[in-house]
Amino acid sequence: MISQLTVFLANEKGRLAAICRTLADADINMKALFIADTADFGIVRIFCDTPRRATEVLTEAGFRATVTPVIAVSVADEPGTLARLVGFCEDASMNIEYGYCFSVSGQTAIDVLKIEEEGAEAVLAEAGFKVLAPEEVYEVDPS
Repeated sequence: MISQLTVFLANEKGRLAAICRTLADADINMKALFIADTADFGIVRIFCDTPRRATEVLTEAGFRATVTPVIAVSVADEPGTLARLVGFCEDASMNIEYGYCFSVSGQTAIDVLKIEEEGAEAVLAEAGFKVLAPEEVYEVDPS
């Protein structure tokens, strides 16, 4: 599994900018950022270098931040790759809680899935999907 930084954020002017500033001031590089919102709050999902340190920095700054384990799969950046991946998960009876995708180059994308079933990574790898290790996505926290 890789670590996704999850931040719960009040839907108030300037709160997203404050998160970004806090991470920048701590010299933490964000690789990707995704926002989902409800009427009262937003959920910000971030891939960044040193996610455990990022969580500590944001928590110290008064934000509600946690590290969430997710699966990242490298795929060709072309039509149908996500359909094949989620179709496989459906056929394997794996429940996808949420997911999103982002392009990392002209030829490669990363599909991120939150799957609760134990061993989902191994099942995907055995089926030929390229499951990414943390160091393939971001700078890992020192031990």
